[in-house]
Amino acid sequence: MAKPHLLQLTRYPAWDEAPLAEAFTVHRLFDAPDPAALLAQVGPGVRAIATNGAAGVSAAVLAACPAVEIVAAYGVGYDAIDLALCRARGIRVTNTPDVLTDDVADLAVGMMLALGRGIVAADAHVRSGAWGAGGGLPLRRRVSGRRAGILGLGRIGRAVADRCAGFGMQVAYSAQTPKEVPAGWAWRPDPVDLARQSDVLFVTLAASAATRHIVGAAVLAALGPEGWVVNVSRAANIDEAALLDALEAGWIAGAALDVFEGEPQVNPRFLTLPNVLLQPHHGSATVETRRAMGQLMRDNLAAHFAGRPLPTPVV
Repeated sequence: MAKPHLLQLTRYPAWDEAPLAEAFTVHRLFDAPDPAALLAQVGPGVRAIATNGAAGVSAAVLAACPAVEIVAAYGVGYDAIDLALCRARGIRVTNTPDVLTDDVADLAVGMMLALGRGIVAADAHVRSGAWGAGGGLPLRRRVSGRRAGILGLGRIGRAVADRCAGFGMQVAYSAQTPKEVPAGWAWRPDPVDLARQSDVLFVTLAASAATRHIVGAAVLAALGPEGWVVNVSRAANIDEAALLDALEAGWIAGAALDVFEGEPQVNPRFLTLPNVLLQPHHGSATVETRRAMGQLMRDNLAAHFAGRPLPTPVV
């Protein structure tokens, strides 16, 4: 039996590339000297598309693949996939939730600690010899006991909240409806109200047209001059221009960011700010999680072509 043709839009680790090549006739669009020519050549026969949250799938790629049946995303985000078009054409879409929850939550809390205690600057202080020369560092802010606001109490938001509670932090969260949560966690459906009652605002909600720039000037003003923002969701959830203005003017105390507009290129205004911790969108970047993500992506593809229910469908 001929192997289904699969269009691969992004590079994967070798432990995923090999089994994909064994199960499918793989066309690596990202590696092609002339992607448009390759797409025109192989698109009509493509039955599956493998991508990730950043690359997504454009309407143009979908149009070039009239026989595609499934889009499998390596990652939890799917805002860059044209879901409306997929629904209209009956194309199944899957992602890889749950398997990356703990790693992203760990990084979010680690970023909060690094920002609050100045861990990166302190490391540089020791390496430079300034500590040995008798130089001191400014005092930093305590994390334990502060107020954590969780904007989006989904899987990752809940895991972040649980970790914050372990630090003795007061937890409030924003969601469309109240959730079943431990006693003492406060529901604040309005993001401005949530920010007003938070010292650290974690942005953990899924990105959509409705959440674009949900953290804007009003939320940042409510967070105030001692507040921090930690974003491990999608860059589009924050108005980056408003955030930069707030950081530069001292309207908020700091930010820790794992995602950026136009990444991997970063607005150069961020690079000179001492009150920002910058990370290269690596919330899920552990060996264990990346292996699990790849396996789940391939499990979804295998289930589809075997006629079984999809493990983690989006559409």
